[in-house]
Amino acid sequence: MMRRCLTLARRAAGYTSPNPLVGCVIVQGDHIVGEGYHPKAGEPHAEVFALRAAGTKAQGATAYVNLEPCNHYGRTPPCSEALIAAQVDTVVVGMVDPDPRVSGKGIERLRSAGIKVWVGVEEEACQRLNEAFVHRVRYQRPFGILKYAMTLDGKIATKDGHSAWITNERARTHVHELRATCDAVIVGGNTMRLDNPHLTNHQSSPAEQAPPNPLRVVMSRTLNLPPKAYLWQTEVAPTLVLTQGDPAPEFQTYLQQQGVEVINLPKLTPQSAMAYLGERDLLSVLWECGGTLAAQAIADGSVQKVLAFIAPKIVGGQQAPSPVGELGFTKMTDAIKLERVQWHIVGEDCLVEGYLPRQIPSV
Repeated sequence: MMRRCLTLARRAAGYTSPNPLVGCVIVQGDHIVGEGYHPKAGEPHAEVFALRAAGTKAQGATAYVNLEPCNHYGRTPPCSEALIAAQVDTVVVGMVDPDPRVSGKGIERLRSAGIKVWVGVEEEACQRLNEAFVHRVRYQRPFGILKYAMTLDGKIATKDGHSAWITNERARTHVHELRATCDAVIVGGNTMRLDNPHLTNHQSSPAEQAPPNPLRVVMSRTLNLPPKAYLWQTEVAPTLVLTQGDPAPEFQTYLQQQGVEVINLPKLTPQSAMAYLGERDLLSVLWECGGTLAAQAIADGSVQKVLAFIAPKIVGGQQAPSPVGELGFTKMTDAIKLERVQWHIVGEDCLVEGYLPRQIPSV
């Protein structure tokens, strides 16, 4: 039943930020009598939809929910009170909510009302589903994901910069689906000049059914960017340019006329960019940048997770770029070793997924 909660919760991936993904199932005996999920911020929580579906059958039932029910008034009333009012008998919770406004208080309130509460069912899967939400609550920064595609010999392009296409169509579809679940995707000026990317989810569904496009973010200190680019087509998806100081005022005006938002930061680094995006309540940020910016993002703690697509191709060449630039390591023992690594086969390609250690070795 907890796995069913997770399945329901995933239906809203990309829509709920800054809220977590939550699903709820109400069970009477051996039968599901109601279920629901939180569709987006500002709308009722999963428990409310599940209780509505269950009606009077919720009385004496067991409620499963992957995240601790809230016990405070925000945009919506407390879910703990809704469960109490429905007179459920038992609540099974996947994980405790890290938000200090909740963090155990919802469980405590349910128990004080005489409801039996079980905590920690499928906890690892529940934590993984909402890893971006947990990270932002703990560190006040979005969760950073570095994604890149490379050949078997570790190249992201030829020596002349040509990079389309390294991976197969199934892998590219996987990336489009990933973008739809992230709040923003970041590139540097060099990637934009070389690739002229779209950075959308490339979905062809009707607008009301299509997954959301992420906020497209370009980091550039000089604003030496092309006047014609897909990212300036803001009717497709919003674009934000982060720069430092106040360079190229005329070009800034031009971008703003195209509907592009331009923000001047005192200092432009991956860390300052993530701090700014955190102030905008973003949960997850996908880094699709080149090697130089990727190395900077790793070094200053702006990346927590790596998704590396490896294609069975060989390009060769000492001048062909690699996915991560200079980190300053001189010994193999200094290398950053990913944790909780998983391998997936995507068509002919391989996807390696892992997490950076909490403490990155000094460079």
